[in-house]
Amino acid sequence: QVHVVESGGGLVQAGDSLRLSCEMSGRTFGTYAMAWFRQAPGKEREFVGAITRSGITTYYADSTKGRFTISRDNAKNTGYLQMSSLNPEDTAVYYCAASSLPGTNRHPSAYTYWGQGTQVTVSS
Repeated sequence: QVHVVESGGGLVQAGDSLRLSCEMSGRTFGTYAMAWFRQAPGKEREFVGAITRSGITTYYADSTKGRFTISRDNAKNTGYLQMSSLNPEDTAVYYCAASSLPGTNRHPSAYTYWGQGTQVTVSS
């Protein structure tokens, strides 16, 4: 059975930094590309960024490029989303997802396994 679990969310102030973690079990983590998505109340799920299986290549949405960094430690079966210069528009539930497809992909349909999400709230 596959489990994907996010952690690290919370309430922060504008300008703060926060790091989310995503741990996968039940599959060989290094054989899956990984992505982060987010969903704010009343809005559609939005692509945040993705990372290849090896961790060599990353791809970001324009809204997060330069502020967010995705990384992974395949030995620990864990991926990370480092967020900096947070602003209230970043408030959302953040989801981690894993895909057996190669490369990076911004479409949710490419991802097979999803976590339950972790809430990030940024106050002004």
